[in-house]
This record gives sequence, C-alpha cells and structure tokens, in this order.
Amino acid sequence: MKAIVYKQYGSPDVLRLEDVPMPLPKDNEVQIKVKAASINSRDWDMLTGKPKLYRMIYGLLKPRYPIIGTDISGIVTEVGSLVKTIQVGDEVFGANPEDGFGAFAEYICLPDRLVCHKDTEMSFEEAACIPEAGLLAYQGLNSNNGIKAGQKVLINGGGGGAGTFAIQVAKHYGAHVTGVDSDNKLDTMLALGADEVLDYRKQDFCLNKQLYDFILDCQATRAYKNCRASLKPSGTYAAIGGKVSIILQLAFLGSLLPRKQGNKLGLVIYRPNVKDFKAMSDLIKTGIVRPVIDKCFKLNETPQAMHYFASGKFKGKIVISMSCE
Repeated sequence: MKAIVYKQYGSPDVLRLEDVPMPLPKDNEVQIKVKAASINSRDWDMLTGKPKLYRMIYGLLKPRYPIIGTDISGIVTEVGSLVKTIQVGDEVFGANPEDGFGAFAEYICLPDRLVCHKDTEMSFEEAACIPEAGLLAYQGLNSNNGIKAGQKVLINGGGGGAGTFAIQVAKHYGAHVTGVDSDNKLDTMLALGADEVLDYRKQDFCLNKQLYDFILDCQATRAYKNCRASLKPSGTYAAIGGKVSIILQLAFLGSLLPRKQGNKLGLVIYRPNVKDFKAMSDLIKTGIVRPVIDKCFKLNETPQAMHYFASGKFKGKIVISMSCE
C-alpha cells in the first residue's frame, strides 16, 4: 500500500510517499481502507520533533512511528476474531492516538473500541474531522460540570479545528459565545454563531475587563494567571491545546496555581471513545454542528498540506482525502 513516511525529524519536506507493508488486524482490531484523514497539531509535533521533550514519546533520535496521523474515516475491509459490532463493508471513523498512529496511508488498523459507525449522509471528509478536534471541543465544554444556557463563554482559537466545533456546541448549549482568533477567521466564527469576535492581535481578552463563566483555551499562549482576571468568581478555565510550558504547568501544578475563590481550572485530556464519537456524529447528523473544512489535499500532497497547516491561516480543518480531485 501507499503511505506518507518519514525517517527523520524536520520540515514537511522530509515526508515521502512510499510503498509499505499492509497492516494486518489483531484480534481486537479492524482493518480500514482509508478514505480521508485530517491533520492535528499532534502531527506537526511528531513531524518536527519539537518541542524536544516530545521525543521522549515519539522517539529520541529518530521517529518511532514512521507514519503520522491519528484521525481517519473509511470502509472496513477485515475484522479481528474478537470484534463483534463491526463488519466488513461498514463505513466508519475513528482515531489511533495510542499505538502506531498511521492515518496518512491507504490502510490502517484500529482497535474496535476506537471506531464508530459513520452516518451514511456524512461525507468521509466530514467524518475524518471529528475524532480529535471534535472530541476535544465536546469534552472540553463538558468538563468541570460543563457550561449552562445563558453563560458567557470565551473560546480562544475559535477559528481552528477544535475551536470551530466548540463555537457550535457552545451555542447549542445556549451560551453567549465570544470567539478569539486572527482577523482572517473572524467572519468564519460569526458565521458559526459566535455572538462576539476578537482579533487577538488587536485585543487581549485578558485585558478587556469582560468576565466569563467559562474559558475554553484551544491555543493556550498565556499563563493561567493572566487569564484568571477574565473569569467570574465561579468561572472555569479549561485548556485543550497550546504552548507546552503552559500545558505542563496545568498538568502538574494546576492544583497549586492561585485562583479566585470558586474558580476551576485544568487541562482537558483527550479521551477518544465511541460514546463521544457518537454524540458528535449525532450533532452533525441533525444539522446542529457542521465540520469546517478549509482545504482537501491528495495523499501525495501531504507535504503541501503540512506546510499549509504550519502557516496557521487555515479555518477549521485540513483534510487528506483519497478522492480529492
């Protein structure tokens, strides 16, 4: 089969389209013919090997996993002996963040517990956007007892992959939503239902004297101590992505960080599971949420797609589609 392979850390230019052995499913896995995959920040971290702390996970001197990518949709072509709920021919989507990655390829094997049936009315490209970005938005907004109707919610990075999902989910919950991102994404956030938008280059939400019930930080670039002033006394700050130094601070020192009385804060750990996949899929099926796809690239165009990802100019998700024209 064809796959995008890399053998050293670096820019997208180290990626190569090569022939590699077809993966075979274990007893609890399904083999899937990939129809579409999507790019996440994790893929960029794996490609570049930066920050270098991540090399403890991805390989100290060279990549441990030769094929990057976690999010896929496709058609099941083989099932393991212990798989009961998925059959050959099923249209599915899922993620592989734990064991080998491998989404940027013609075939992949995933544990059945990380695979969800795709609604037939949903495109493969749309389904491939859900596994990481969709779940991080959904799980983030439901963390610490979640958000309530009428609350003021700020979503930092609202024009990106998780942010575009988060704006729509928050509006569905009845929140008043403020989206923060660069100026080229303001119209997109408004079109998704944001009540207010801020250009982070011109307005620092930490200094605008507005108080929020919930801050979902998709791009944590400010220390929590700076965001704290924008929270109501009972407000919640939840980070789902951002600078490694801030993520590590929240992960290991969150309970020690000073906060207003009643504030809650923390790092939302991505937990892929079929229940949440299904919840997001249902929101899309009913028209409440729609995946925002900026561009589709062919498999052999993955280096260009990764360069585009690095530019930060994309709105929503970038998809690698096997049927892209």
